[in-house]
Amino acid sequence: MGKLTRFSVSIDSDLLERFLRMARSKGWKNRSLALRNVMRESLVREEWRSNDEVVGTITIVYDHHKRELTERLTSLQHDHHNAVMAATHIHLDHDNCMEMIAVGGKASQVKKIADSLIGMRGVKHGTLSATTSGKKLK
Repeated sequence: MGKLTRFSVSIDSDLLERFLRMARSKGWKNRSLALRNVMRESLVREEWRSNDEVVGTITIVYDHHKRELTERLTSLQHDHHNAVMAATHIHLDHDNCMEMIAVGGKASQVKKIADSLIGMRGVKHGTLSATTSGKKLK
């Protein structure tokens, strides 16, 4: 961590109270921690908008009985082997499976992979959890 800097902020009291309620609900212990977390979240979103090197997790739920779906999902991941870092396959019940796929690369590439997997016919639901490689955050 770099050198700590103290600064003051003028803010509407209602806005501050709403912010502090949100921070408490997340278990953030003080204003400094809450503000750092919100700032970092904003900086991570900026990394994604700027097409920087990012990481994320694609989570999909699908019926593994759907014809050739498992093979298509695996093939797509192999097509992007440079960005797919790991995958975990979980059997939810007799029919449904969940995969969590760790990905990294340029934000546009990661988003494209996520959209392709989530949009694949037979996938019931999917999400991309977007985060940072951490290189630019202190």
